[in-house]
Amino acid sequence: MRQDDCIFCKIANGEIPATEICENEGFRVILDLGPASKGHALVLPKEHYRDITELPEKAAGEAFSLAGKVGKAMKQGLGAAGFNIVQNNGTAAGQTVFHFHIHVIPRYEGGPEMVAWTPGKAEAEELKATAESIRKAL
Repeated sequence: MRQDDCIFCKIANGEIPATEICENEGFRVILDLGPASKGHALVLPKEHYRDITELPEKAAGEAFSLAGKVGKAMKQGLGAAGFNIVQNNGTAAGQTVFHFHIHVIPRYEGGPEMVAWTPGKAEAEELKATAESIRKAL
């Protein structure tokens, strides 16, 4: 299902122009207008899903497989040394457009640091309790 007021639905389905990398029956991959690095791309499903929690399993597999292929092409075609796959869910996680999408961000030697954090510390009992809380909600 598509949502009439969703900009990514319109872009994914060709109603709004974008610089396209590739397209198939279910997805369109475009260059991001506000790139984190040269070649930053978005994998957009043509159907509307608010975030990964609404995405069917088959579509999720297709989306991440496509993201991997695009990342590999960035290494070959742009000379990227690597790439990040970024997928945000919810405002607190940085999601600003509520249509599931994957950022594929090429990384270059000597480029800026992105997608990094300082590892925290957790005691074994805290890890057990946290895992149990998550298991109960599955």
